[in-house]
Amino acid sequence: MGRQQFTINKKKRRRGRIFWFIVFPILLVAGIGLSYGTYLFKKAETMMGDSYYEDRDGKSDLRDKKVNPKIDDVSILFIGIDESSKRSQGDNTRSDALMLATLNEKEKSVKLVTIPRDSYVFIREVGYSTKINHAHSFGGPRATIETVEDLLDIPVDYYVRLDFEAFMEIVDALGGIDIEVPYAFSEQDSKDKANAISLEEGMQRLNGEEALALARTRKLDSDIERGKRQQEIMKSIMKKAASGTSVLKYGQVIDAIGSNMRTNMTFDEIKAFIDYGVSGNLDIETMTIAGEDVYIPNSSGQRVYYWQLDDTSLEEIKASLKQHLNVASEDGPIKTADPGIPVTEE
Repeated sequence: MGRQQFTINKKKRRRGRIFWFIVFPILLVAGIGLSYGTYLFKKAETMMGDSYYEDRDGKSDLRDKKVNPKIDDVSILFIGIDESSKRSQGDNTRSDALMLATLNEKEKSVKLVTIPRDSYVFIREVGYSTKINHAHSFGGPRATIETVEDLLDIPVDYYVRLDFEAFMEIVDALGGIDIEVPYAFSEQDSKDKANAISLEEGMQRLNGEEALALARTRKLDSDIERGKRQQEIMKSIMKKAASGTSVLKYGQVIDAIGSNMRTNMTFDEIKAFIDYGVSGNLDIETMTIAGEDVYIPNSSGQRVYYWQLDDTSLEEIKASLKQHLNVASEDGPIKTADPGIPVTEE
């Protein structure tokens, strides 16, 4: 059984605005819209309205009231869905990537933790433990959020669900991304054609299909390493998006996100995060939960692969996230700040 050590890689990004393309491309697009004209602003606003979906009464059950991102420390769960026209299962699609970001409003800092898709966790929606990526197939974003809240013992205030069709279209709209490929490999394409994508080791420019293949593959390593690769791919996307040559492509990026995204964030809440992007000294910390490979028999006696999370690593990350969100372990809802600045509801 392979064991991965708990790792925290802390990096500072002077060009803070770049970061937001790591985890939420439309944040940057909204900021550009504010700076470069009414057209992009209105286009992003319309897209956000079409993508809005909330089924939790506007707040986490772990909060006493709705958060205001202008004054509160908040969290955002990013749910990547491996969905295409061929493999679409609607709301029964499993998640393929989970990343949780906590944002400290005073420090303008971000902690980003990757949760391996095969993590063996309890899923409240069905009342038993299985792979965390099954939660979305059981109950969509709501069940996924509940599962992450139970696992990490912190409120999940917002979510963003984006499928991989949008991922490919974003990369193509930006003219490809430059990234170091760690080893040569062949992988299926988005239509599930075996070995349709072949990449060599080294720095190269990838189109959408190639970037998706790199994000998916784990033939030569592990789910943990795949999560790290996905973080590097997102960093490459953000760098390209923030470059001056990409400004004229933001309309295409918005179109790519369009119908392929679902979120419980309003456009006004999105605008509240722009302050993080323009702070100029954004502190970013990436984390991965350590664990080991295990095989657990199912009801039919078949041995099923899971990623067994390491208790010590999990507790360290939980403590770090709680401190960053300024929430303590306590009974009852967590109190939010005084709502001095209202957030417009849609």
